[in-house]
Amino acid sequence: MIESIDTSLVDWSRAQFALTAIYHWLFVPLTLGLGIIQAIMETIYYKTGKEFWKTTAQFWMKLFGINFAIGVATGLILEFEFGTNWSNYSWFVGDIFGAPLAIEGVLAFFMEATFIAVMFFGWNKVSKGFHLASTWLTILGATISALWILIANAWMQYPAGMQFNPDTVRNEMFDFWAVALSPVAINKFFHTVLSGWIVGSMFVIGISSWYLLRKRETKLALSSIKVAAAFGLVAALLSLWTGDGSGYQVAQKQPMKLAAMEGLYEGGNGVGLVGIGLLNPEKKSYDDKVDPFLFKLEIPKTLSFLAERDFNAYVPGITNLIEGGYRTADGTIALSAAEKIAKGKLAIQALADYRKAKKAGDEAGAKAYRATLDENFAYFGYGYIKNPAELIPPVGLTYYSFRVMVILGGFFILLFILICLQSYKDKFEDKRWLQWVCLWSIPLAYIAGQAGWIVAEVGRQPWAIQDILPTSAAISKLDTSSVQVTFFLFLALFTILLIAEIGIMVKAIKKGANVSEQ
Repeated sequence: MIESIDTSLVDWSRAQFALTAIYHWLFVPLTLGLGIIQAIMETIYYKTGKEFWKTTAQFWMKLFGINFAIGVATGLILEFEFGTNWSNYSWFVGDIFGAPLAIEGVLAFFMEATFIAVMFFGWNKVSKGFHLASTWLTILGATISALWILIANAWMQYPAGMQFNPDTVRNEMFDFWAVALSPVAINKFFHTVLSGWIVGSMFVIGISSWYLLRKRETKLALSSIKVAAAFGLVAALLSLWTGDGSGYQVAQKQPMKLAAMEGLYEGGNGVGLVGIGLLNPEKKSYDDKVDPFLFKLEIPKTLSFLAERDFNAYVPGITNLIEGGYRTADGTIALSAAEKIAKGKLAIQALADYRKAKKAGDEAGAKAYRATLDENFAYFGYGYIKNPAELIPPVGLTYYSFRVMVILGGFFILLFILICLQSYKDKFEDKRWLQWVCLWSIPLAYIAGQAGWIVAEVGRQPWAIQDILPTSAAISKLDTSSVQVTFFLFLALFTILLIAEIGIMVKAIKKGANVSEQ
């Protein structure tokens, strides 16, 4: 583990990983959403035999392919960074974290690679049924790929199915299914994929609206809107359900993240949910007397219900979590941050003493130190924390990102309902104002997805692995300057790729599909 910590190295390493993840997540949601929509269109072609639906599916498939290719490139770089920038993390938990990523590569990636060639180049070369199956298997492969990556990410949020081996100083998996089927992993998968479906739906509707505004490709646009609006509405409604599940899991597994999401410093029983509120920038510390809000409107007792399924349940705030002393849901008294830090330091010292005793052949001493280590390992990561204030994530960024995600989620539900009503009544073509709204809502779908990831990742700071390993102890021993150089190289590279993708897509969209209006 790292003895002296270069905070600038930590910050730059985090910034580089965040940069890569943000760019990568510009491509993944569209892959997940647009892939399903094009598969639905090809299914309609298979059922009806109408060439119109074949041409329509091929048009959206072209845009899917442009996005897919660049998404793969950014994803590969993201995975390499675990070895280059986060080698301590990779050593400490590589036996567990690597398993889902290996399965993703062997199973999902090869499934995509196998069938995507048939999907793009197999038209009129294989049967309609085999081509349709290839299309569905390609997007199934992409979705399975997302599943295993999200399982890996969820394990970082809630490490389950593992045990620590002091002889190798590594965590080892003892229950694969506890990792793969943890409630955090399952909920995260569905909520994330559904957000991708919303992006794909909004992309198709927005581009189709652009055609209607230009009075081009009218039949393709109106037909595509009907498919995407219905699909998007289902996704948006389901994301509301999975979002509630995500909030419950956060309350149970990451209470500090929940407190940051709500700007909640002093908890209590029957806590309300902040509907509208503006944080007070003068609030600098968890133990000052400054009111955390300039103003707020609360929905009474709602946060307690969402967190514990009980309107009168106790929900701890940031100050409560730092100071401890409250009674938890299972009846125990919560430890303070200082007590957890003390237990963490005890665990770290016990590990060092255990290894010395083993090396000296002192089996009795080693056994005693191992017992101390096992007793305190749940707080191992706290031993690297110097100040309890480090345990508080950036409240402002987490709080506002959460509200951006929720507000946009509600907006998309209402928008999809309106689009469905207008399109299925054949009135959408005349609603130019609604077409403009749909066109400019494309970036809002991406913003909602990015805001969700900010809540998930920023809200769990300072942890690389919740309670087990902080980011300050997970980084590689690198010169800060080398990380800075690669940061700006990646920034330039990804920006060029993004500009190239947008340019190629715009060219393909302007060219159109030349679908017959008959």
